[in-house]
Amino acid sequence: MAVVTSEGSKPIILAENLTKVYAAGHIQVPAVQGISLAVEPGEFVAIVGPSGSGKSTLFYLLGGLTRATEGRVMIDGADFASLSDAERTRLRKHRIGFVFQKFNLLPTLSAMGNIEIAYEISGRAAGPHGVPMDRKYLDHLSEMLAIQGRLDHRPSELSGGEQQRVAIARALITRPAIVLADEPTGNLDTKNSDAVLQMLLRSNRELGQTTLMITHNPEAAAIAGRILYMRDGQIVRETAGGGSAAVQ
Repeated sequence: MAVVTSEGSKPIILAENLTKVYAAGHIQVPAVQGISLAVEPGEFVAIVGPSGSGKSTLFYLLGGLTRATEGRVMIDGADFASLSDAERTRLRKHRIGFVFQKFNLLPTLSAMGNIEIAYEISGRAAGPHGVPMDRKYLDHLSEMLAIQGRLDHRPSELSGGEQQRVAIARALITRPAIVLADEPTGNLDTKNSDAVLQMLLRSNRELGQTTLMITHNPEAAAIAGRILYMRDGQIVRETAGGGSAAVQ
């Protein structure tokens, strides 16, 4: 199929004939079937589909968290398939920020501790040319995500919406070029879901990150600039969303 893209510059995410087949005993189960798509720098793209459509598998493929059976994924010109495990891990740490449905915050650390450890794991502060975490940037993120005054609290002391906003700050603190969000509102009520979606949209516009969000909810997907619909492991159609397609 043709590459799903929009007019403009060189894609920061490019998938070509992407296929993922899982083996269940002697049975081959195709989760993603020959998907080709391109996402330009600064875009906000939503991929929406029902449970079992393959959207989460596509998320893991685009984030380099699993290997494709066929096809390839290019992230900012680097081919995931051609990289060693160490190189792929380094690319993820430096170029991609992940936001997950279950928050994945460490329960024994404060919100600040969760953000700090994410920066340490990224490797940016290590070595003779390491750069300490930018506290002014963290202050900006805290204001933008409305978590000032909550950073000393542990996850158990935060609401679900606050935990997800901390998780977004954790993803953004390393200044990734790409933010991948997998069902970021899946565990939230309507009020907190709306707040988190607006935070993702604001970070896309103000910080310039390319944002790709996986969701089963068409209403959540509507904030994106482009919406790709998945079914049975394939992208079946594309529509324009209500959000900005690129940072203005």
